[in-house]
Amino acid sequence: MTTDELYARHVIPSYGRFPLTLARGAGTRVWDEDGRAYLDFTSGIAVNSLGHAHPAMQKALAAQSATLIHTSNLYLTRPQAELAARLDGLVGTHGKIFFSNSGAEANEGLYKLARKHGAPSGRHEIITLEGSFHGRTLAGIAATGQAKVKLGFEPPVAGFVNVPATLESVQAAVNDRTAAILVEPIQGEGGVRPLDAGFVRGLRALCDAHGMLLLYDEVQCGLGRTGDWCGWHATGAPEAVPDGISWAKGIGGGFPLGAFWARDRATAGGGSLADLLGPGTHATTYGGSPLACAVALAVLDTIEKESLLANTRERSAQLREAVTALASPVIRGIRGAGLLLGIEIADFRWRGQTGPDGKTPALRLTLKLLERGLLVVPAGETVIRLLPPLNVRAAECDEAVTILRDTLALAEPLS
Repeated sequence: MTTDELYARHVIPSYGRFPLTLARGAGTRVWDEDGRAYLDFTSGIAVNSLGHAHPAMQKALAAQSATLIHTSNLYLTRPQAELAARLDGLVGTHGKIFFSNSGAEANEGLYKLARKHGAPSGRHEIITLEGSFHGRTLAGIAATGQAKVKLGFEPPVAGFVNVPATLESVQAAVNDRTAAILVEPIQGEGGVRPLDAGFVRGLRALCDAHGMLLLYDEVQCGLGRTGDWCGWHATGAPEAVPDGISWAKGIGGGFPLGAFWARDRATAGGGSLADLLGPGTHATTYGGSPLACAVALAVLDTIEKESLLANTRERSAQLREAVTALASPVIRGIRGAGLLLGIEIADFRWRGQTGPDGKTPALRLTLKLLERGLLVVPAGETVIRLLPPLNVRAAECDEAVTILRDTLALAEPLS
């Protein structure tokens, strides 16, 4: 059987997959089963921070797998302790870490932290924003401010309120049941939309005034993707330090790992928020395994040793300038931070196309770019994301923009 046939027969069809079967990768390139190369500006959806098959990750995987792969969290292991200390240091404010396996699980930890914090005063609701995305668990769906992800999974998990991304809307939603506000500093799936600095500062002040937690979902924008370790710094409000942060995606460079951080601050009931989830309140079998943590430490080491935060900022500026210089009538603008960039496009058709093809503009362009050797990711109906690895080279960015330019030359806007 072909790979396509095996998928059709044995894999649950829950993904809208692209017509491409990948066989291997190296750096910023991947190859299909026929040996054709593609420039990968998806990074596994902001996961492969070091690209494909990086030597540091290979070495860490080999060394740790020959020593200790898994123990469960009934025991202590050095890699987990070292990674927790490393992550805590990157935030700049002291807290503690819980390790999971994914971003959805990391967010589940934040939901539980908020409820546990609010329980003594009967508060359990969490306010989130329209356009947000917080995962595919039932609670993640309820937290997500997009109607399309909720269809067919009613009734929703109680305790989540989705509101427009304005301070007035958030203020109006606060009541005596509100325990926390959860936001993505940059909405990724929602169209690569950075939050405004004044809005973020207002959220921090609102939480302080009402004794609520401010939580940041940095699953996509955290740990280097924006050119800074802390994704919320990209909003222009670095002083708006949160009470909790969720991470995943780039944390392990492609090895499954998630985590959330809880701030070391006093709670109304006494004690620290960082210690609120005590023994028996939250757990995982696989989270924080020696293998996962050793790989994550290698990823963080490499980002520092190879000055990849600086490279991320430099390549971001290069891509922004080059895409803007295209002056294509199909491109409406580019936004985002670091190497989490969204190009908004107008509706268009390919020259010679006689009728609608039923695809959104973002999907239509994504598929054509794939045909021409560049992999990108849609974000909604009118945005494509550029998510290259943090070690992408200047020449590779030039190559990507050239493919984009030549592809858009085949398009004409519909209005």
